[in-house]
Amino acid sequence: MFTGIIQATGRLERREPSGAGARLTIATPRPLARLALGESVAVNGACLTVVRRAGARFMADVSPETLARTTLGRLPLGRRLNVERALKLGDRLGGHIVQGHVDGVGRLDAITPNGDWLAYRFSAPRAVWPYLVEKGAIAVDGVSLTVFACRAALFTVALIPHTLAVTTLADLKPGDRVNLEADVLLKQIRGMLRARRPVVG
Repeated sequence: MFTGIIQATGRLERREPSGAGARLTIATPRPLARLALGESVAVNGACLTVVRRAGARFMADVSPETLARTTLGRLPLGRRLNVERALKLGDRLGGHIVQGHVDGVGRLDAITPNGDWLAYRFSAPRAVWPYLVEKGAIAVDGVSLTVFACRAALFTVALIPHTLAVTTLADLKPGDRVNLEADVLLKQIRGMLRARRPVVG
């Protein structure tokens, strides 16, 4: 479980085939040098497990399912990555509840300046559409954000200077693909409502 509050940015150093999946080597700054073997860590919003450490680097195996559902298999080497350690019981929930289970890959369509803020408009895959709600939460490459406008497949978020400074979202350009995770509370509510529909026939 995560909150979408990014603790550091790492860098993708290596991606090697590992069976049908891949093993990623990610360089991290000193605050994350104490990652433990077996620890869960969110990398661009995808929950991975630390399988090896080497100094300021950690390795994580990525399953074929994760490669198919996220951008991790297509990012170029050297790309900066958002990294967040799992939530500890008693920690502040500064963002929203994030599972690290990516629902689909979206695309940055446009960036519009608004003073010190930037408005980012994304297009989302159909699986995410039902969960796009104004003032609702969404994780973009693992970053907890608030939707301030949405219409069908499009949603817009406002990025303050602090978020741009401490995450990789400032690196994005129109056309870039991003990992999206919808608000788990909305997913649970929708699932319960669908389960309560009367069975016909």
